[in-house]
Amino acid sequence: MSRLIVISNRVQAPTAAGVGGAQGGLAVALTAALREEHGIWFGWSGETGEDHELRFETFEGVTSAVMDLSEQDVEEYYDGFANRTLWPLFHYRLDLTEFERDFQGGYERVNRVFGQAIGPHIEPDDVVWVHDYHMIPLGWVLRQQGVNNRMGFFLHIPWPPTRLLVALPQHRRLVESLFAYDVVGFQTEEWLESFRHYVVTEMGGVLSDGDCVTVGGRTIRAIACPIGVDAESFIAAANGPVAKATQLRMLESAVGRSMMVGVDRLDYSKGLAERFSGYERFLQNHPDRRALVYLLQIAPPSRTAVQSYRDIRDNLDAMSGRINGAYADIDWVPIRYVNQGYPRDVLAGIYRAARIGLVTPLRDGMNLVAKEFVAAQDPHDPGVLILSRFAGAAAQMPQAVLCNPYSAEDVADAIDKALRMSREERIARWKPMFDNVRNEDVLWWRRRFLDTLTEAPLCERNAI
Repeated sequence: MSRLIVISNRVQAPTAAGVGGAQGGLAVALTAALREEHGIWFGWSGETGEDHELRFETFEGVTSAVMDLSEQDVEEYYDGFANRTLWPLFHYRLDLTEFERDFQGGYERVNRVFGQAIGPHIEPDDVVWVHDYHMIPLGWVLRQQGVNNRMGFFLHIPWPPTRLLVALPQHRRLVESLFAYDVVGFQTEEWLESFRHYVVTEMGGVLSDGDCVTVGGRTIRAIACPIGVDAESFIAAANGPVAKATQLRMLESAVGRSMMVGVDRLDYSKGLAERFSGYERFLQNHPDRRALVYLLQIAPPSRTAVQSYRDIRDNLDAMSGRINGAYADIDWVPIRYVNQGYPRDVLAGIYRAARIGLVTPLRDGMNLVAKEFVAAQDPHDPGVLILSRFAGAAAQMPQAVLCNPYSAEDVADAIDKALRMSREERIARWKPMFDNVRNEDVLWWRRRFLDTLTEAPLCERNAI
C-alpha cells in the first residue's frame, strides 16, 4: 500500500505537547493526508546537534521524523543560503541578497544529509512530496540514491523573473535539480510563467500541452496550484467562544472607532514600513478623521539571526513611535504595534472585529492572512480587505480593494475608500471572495496537487 512521504524544512505534525489551535492550515491538510495514508513527515527538529540521526514519533496516527543540524549547517543552509540568498532573491530584493560560496555549499550539503537519512525509509510504492525553497535539490539527491518513486515539489514563495534569477551563481544548477521531480507546483500563474520563461530562454526547454516542460531527456509537469486555508475550521473558530470574547474585547477597546488590522511575520517582504507610511499619509490627508480609526499591527519577530530582520524591527519601532508621537491624542493612538503572535481562534476574533484588513506585502507567494480575514467576517456586516496587487492572493481575490503598497498615496486612498464603503458594497465584494476561500481551501489544494502527481500516465518518467 502506498504511503505519503512529506519532506519540509520544519515539521508541524501534531505532538502531545501541541495540537489543535497551534497548527496552521498547511499542517492540518498534510497531517490529515498522512493519517489517511499512514505516511511520515520528515524534516529538521529546529535544534542543533552533530549526529544527524532521525528521531521518530507517532501521535494520533501521524508519524514524524526529525533530525538535528549542526551550528554550521544552520548558519550556512538555513540562515545563509535559504534566508539570506534565496528568500530575498525570490522576493525581488536583489539589494538584500547575499551571495556567499559557503552558503551554497552548506545548502547542498544539508540537502545531501537529508537525502541520505530519509532515502532508506522510502518504500517502492510511496509518493514523495517535498516542500519549499529550503529543499529544492532534495529530489535530485534522492534520485541519485536510486529512489524512483513519484515525487513532487511545491514552492510556497514566488518564483522570480529570469532577469533576477540569473544573478544567482550557478542558477542553472538549482533549476536543473527541479527536473528530478515529476510535478513542480507554484502558487500562481505568474510564478509558473516566470519558471517557464527561464527554462525556455536559459535551458532551451520545450513547452507542450498538458503542463509539460521538457529539458533534454527529462519531462516534468509544472502547474499553478494556489494554496488555501483550512476554511471550515477557521470559520468555526470565528464563531467560537474564544473568538467571540476576543471580538467583544476589541470592540470595547475601540470605543466606537474603526479598527484596521495587519497580521504579518516581521519580514521586509511584508511591506510594513510602506504600510505605516501609507497610513501616515491618510492621517495627513484626513485630519478630521484621525481619531475615528486606528491600526492594530501584529508582527511577531522572525529570523533574528539575520541582520536585515533586526534592521526592519528597529525601523518599525522608530516609525511607530514617530507616528504616534506626531498624531496621538490623550485618549487615542494611531498605531497599536504588537511584537508577538496569537492563537488562531484569537486572531479570528480580531479579524471579525476589524473594519479593514490591511494585507499589503511588497511581494508574496500567496498570503493566507488575506484568506483568513475573509473567512472570519460576519456575513451580514463584513469588513473590507485591502490587498496588495503583488500578493499571490490577488489573483483569486480581485474583489478586494487592490492597492500598490509602494505608493503611500495609493494605500491612503484605499483606506479612505474602505472606510467610506457602504454595507451593501462590502457584502457584494466579500461574498465571492468567501466562496473562493471556502471552495479552494487547503484540502482542495492538497487533493489537486496529489491527484496530478499520482494520476497516470505522467508526461514522461525518464531517468535523470
